Amino acid sequence: MADVREQDATVIVRVMWEPGADRSLGLPAYASDGAAGADLRANLPEGAVTLAPGQRALIGTGLRLEIPPGHEVQLRPRSGLALKHGLMLANSPGTIDADYRGPLGVILLNGGQEPFLIEHGMRIAQMVVAPVLQATFQTADTVDETARGSGGFGSTGIG
Repeated sequence: MADVREQDATVIVRVMWEPGADRSLGLPAYASDGAAGADLRANLPEGAVTLAPGQRALIGTGLRLEIPPGHEVQLRPRSGLALKHGLMLANSPGTIDADYRGPLGVILLNGGQEPFLIEHGMRIAQMVVAPVLQATFQTADTVDETARGSGGFGSTGIG
């Protein structure tokens, strides 16, 4: 079978620094050639933040984004922090819309058993740039039947 690859398509997301942000942390970056998400860092020049178990906080990145029309940025947790410390995003995945121009923050939640220290420069989340489709919604008197029907949570089995 032939190796089929899409042509490289570059999506440009313009990034602006917030006043007072530590620019030495650099822009979001992909940790490997195959990474889907670019790492975001906590930009906390005023000092570290400790999250108690069950506590959540908005952690600044020091950035503002200009996302091209027809795209979004999805914020996702870093798997190592989730596994080792229970650190997750309270609204995972978080969506940054193309028309938002405010500061980029990450809502972190400590789901672990111990306090967690978020230090300046720590990689706290990943951002994935993704295309967006907007639907047209229409009212209907009926919807098509499927084999699943109205079966909800757990209706397709376990495992």
